[in-house]
Amino acid sequence: MTLELNSAALQMLHAWGENTRARSYVHQPTTAAELQAVFALAQRTGISIALRGAGQSYGDAALNSEQIVVCLSQMNRITHWSAANGVVELEPGVTLAQLWRNCISDGWWPPVVSGTMFTSVGGCAAMNIHGKNNWQVGNFAEHILEFTAVLPAGSVVRCSRTENSDLFYAIPGSFGMLGCITALRLQLKRIHTGLVSVTALAATNLQAMLQLVDEHKNASDYVVGWIDAAAGGTGLGRGQIHAASYYNPPDTAAHAHSLLLQHQDLPARLFGVLPAHYAWLGLRLANNTPGLRLLNALKYAAARLQHGSTYLQSLAGFNFLLDYAPDWKRAYRPGGLIQHQSFIPIGNALAGYRQLLQACQNARLLPTLAVLKRHQPDAQYAVSYCPDGYSLALDFSARVRTRERLSALLAQLDQIVVAAQGRFYFAKDSALHPTTAQASLGAAPLKTLQALKQRCDPRNLLQSNLSRRLLPELHALE
Repeated sequence: MTLELNSAALQMLHAWGENTRARSYVHQPTTAAELQAVFALAQRTGISIALRGAGQSYGDAALNSEQIVVCLSQMNRITHWSAANGVVELEPGVTLAQLWRNCISDGWWPPVVSGTMFTSVGGCAAMNIHGKNNWQVGNFAEHILEFTAVLPAGSVVRCSRTENSDLFYAIPGSFGMLGCITALRLQLKRIHTGLVSVTALAATNLQAMLQLVDEHKNASDYVVGWIDAAAGGTGLGRGQIHAASYYNPPDTAAHAHSLLLQHQDLPARLFGVLPAHYAWLGLRLANNTPGLRLLNALKYAAARLQHGSTYLQSLAGFNFLLDYAPDWKRAYRPGGLIQHQSFIPIGNALAGYRQLLQACQNARLLPTLAVLKRHQPDAQYAVSYCPDGYSLALDFSARVRTRERLSALLAQLDQIVVAAQGRFYFAKDSALHPTTAQASLGAAPLKTLQALKQRCDPRNLLQSNLSRRLLPELHALE
């Protein structure tokens, strides 16, 4: 199969956060052979390739200006499923929604999921995503049994913990710079109901928040915290945590219906009244300083009332909070959304996150959402971002009138994180600078990544706007 560059393939692609865009030659292979043909085209023309799954990265990780973008959404088959042992074989374009819907009725659940069900498993692997249970089960790649990848020169490699093990620990998390995964075998998590038991707890400040997370993490399967980013003074960092565990009562048969899809689907109406597909309008109305202060104050008041309460929630409802308001990114138009997510070791987290929250308030740029999670180290992977510590994700509106101030604030936040020996998550990044990214990644991992790049992609075919922005040295290969 021989391909040629075709102007008809030119499309304008957006980052999911709609804060940036790029025009690219888009190819949508349906087989590994078609993917190899695109790599051959890139070699003949000297043009680079970026890989794109479901396009859920907030920033420019899946953009490639005036170059090729390979969209893997059409490679979306589940090729084998074993209800006996929970092992699934699938292509990279399969979304988490397809995966859990296929397996839950048999009593299995993906062990690591993102906050939205519409990410692709290929994207989850390429970024080695984390969930609300990272300190318990690690990142997405921990649950990959093996995968097959096409390297840029066209060769096909199979990788596992015993076969091509160096690539098994390098390609996941390498943000699409070493090769393209074309098939995966995953081990899912056995569940006995489709429910989690959730306990809601209010925290009066950031120190109390971190303490609550650590007090409940060992007895819970999931823990996630919401922070009132508008609160200052003694209430800085106040908020709410939700600690959840898989619900396994003695009589699981009484809850067997919870494994059915109709008991997992998210509600079409919020609070039983507002159509979910219009919820972004309410978020848009509140997307200003007075609105955010009011919304945060009301949410914290509700958290105080709910303190200590326990309730049952569907697995989909608990894990996919971002999907309750479909297309919620529309609330951030026209400038889009920028998220700053940092990962700070446990010993530096309290001071570091206090500084981050205070800096936002000093700059008068309140995050629209602040989410805290607990993590374990992922140092066995070539590109590592999780320490033994916490992460804090801060969402910001990228308005034109405040873009310059926001850029200055983000640079300040980055320096606070680096000083706290923290790291960053490239799947969410839109604004990091090369020196900051490299300081966070570290000299040794960068050297390892460069060596693997030279081995797997000597002609430097795999690139993206993000890779050129953050790690230009990665593309300066001899």
